Amino acid sequence: MKKYVAESFGTFWLVLGGCGSAVLAAAFPNVGIGLLGVSLAFGLTVLTMAYAIGHISGCHLNPAVSVGLWMGGRFPANQLLPYIVSQVIGAIAAGGVLYLIASGKAGFDVAAGFASNGYGEHSPGGYSLLSALITEVVMTMMFLLIILGATDTRAPAGLAPIAIGLGLTLIHLISIPVTNTSVNPARSLGVAVYVGDWALAQLWLFWLAPIIGAVLGALVYRFIGSPDE
Repeated sequence: MKKYVAESFGTFWLVLGGCGSAVLAAAFPNVGIGLLGVSLAFGLTVLTMAYAIGHISGCHLNPAVSVGLWMGGRFPANQLLPYIVSQVIGAIAAGGVLYLIASGKAGFDVAAGFASNGYGEHSPGGYSLLSALITEVVMTMMFLLIILGATDTRAPAGLAPIAIGLGLTLIHLISIPVTNTSVNPARSLGVAVYVGDWALAQLWLFWLAPIIGAVLGALVYRFIGSPDE
């Protein structure tokens, strides 16, 4: 049970820190942190939680990561569903806290996006469904490759959180203009439930694509990371 609670709190921090930076600080007058700041915020949430709860739950914080670790032979199947449920609970709770904070400002309008992921007219850069699909699959695939490689017993000990956090930062630097960057179904759901409407209608992509990408990443690493015969 402690593992599941840790996953909830870790995912809570990821959504509050990452989406919170986008909603509250990205375009703050004169001193907004911009896309670079939001990208760093997402990376820092994973880095800090990896050191805080990695030894408790493994610090997945992401249903796609849990699926990828299972496919990679690093995670038992009987814990997969409880982990995903815990991550979703943490993400929705964080979205609720962020909504309470953001709605305290005059003129706040959740319909403006609330850091939700989208494609087409709801993509920050107006990118198509196909562009969004390719982006989310490839970015999640590379994220799993980074995670599996950095946490391999042959990798330098103690540095995995840095590689994973910086990897997620880089992913956001590439893909925020395309989809607002998901690579994490729980992160997408955590804010979409408060937006409703188009955010929920497009949510299917941000579950399907990251999970496909995670499976591909796991399969690639099982091939390149296996010991030579």
